[in-house]
Amino acid sequence: MKVLLATVKPFAPQAVGGIREIIESAGHTLEVLEKYDGEDALVSAVGDADALIVRSDKVTSRVISAAKNLKIVVRAGAGYDNLDLDACTQASVVAMNTPAQNSNAVAELAVAMMIYMSRNQFTPTTGCEISGKRIGIQAFGNVGRLVAAKAISLGMKASAVDPYLAPERISECGVTPARDLEQLYSGNDFVSIHIPATPETTGSIGYDLLTRMPAGACLVNTARKEVIDEDGLLRALQDRPDLKYVTDIAPDNYAILKEKFGQRVFATPSKMGAQTKEANVNAALAAARQICGFFASGDRKFQLNK
Repeated sequence: MKVLLATVKPFAPQAVGGIREIIESAGHTLEVLEKYDGEDALVSAVGDADALIVRSDKVTSRVISAAKNLKIVVRAGAGYDNLDLDACTQASVVAMNTPAQNSNAVAELAVAMMIYMSRNQFTPTTGCEISGKRIGIQAFGNVGRLVAAKAISLGMKASAVDPYLAPERISECGVTPARDLEQLYSGNDFVSIHIPATPETTGSIGYDLLTRMPAGACLVNTARKEVIDEDGLLRALQDRPDLKYVTDIAPDNYAILKEKFGQRVFATPSKMGAQTKEANVNAALAAARQICGFFASGDRKFQLNK
């Protein structure tokens, strides 16, 4: 089988080497397409591929249509909104992600962002400590659990809400279950978001939730920019001069937010959650192993389009 590794933003050489070793040891061939220029290049390369590994690269219906031999695509990472799952299903292509491989990197970044904003972005002014503060976690999956554990170890009090978990599953981690989003936002000094971008969540966090937050509160977004109602965020920051927002993916109106609110808002230059050496390698090798497992035994454990 031919496996195409297509990454505009390449994996580290160590990760690529690990993918090659896993793929070729299983008797398959690997082709690497890195730093390619636009969808046309991916469409040209994927024509005879049996499997595809991507990072944040968009696997559109056009890409799927061009991949006549494609049987499986794996997104090396947890988020999968870059995969057209409907197109995959219609073409009988199995779509997978690699959950938990990037979780610790994202969780560490969320905690770092809280400290960064609490210390006024490390400017020579008096900040505050996060110990003793309250953190609310929106979605208690792999990343949310790690954020909670790290926050608690730093002396914070944690609560969480997750519509897919029974409250006792949250409690057993030493975290207080919140009744609903309104209680989560109104009862915490920090709220850390870990929800995917879906039709239900897109634009779901806006003015009403943000203005429920207590004085001096900070919203931390290491999820997706699409879950934020950007107009609502702007209005909330305007009406509440004490609120702060920090994210690792800049909103479309970031220039306006920075101009109006200065150090109360910060976005990293690019998506940073998974940008560690360890996460890079973990996700890459997991993607390769899942492809080999699929071809060897039909393993579909992490299939998304069931």
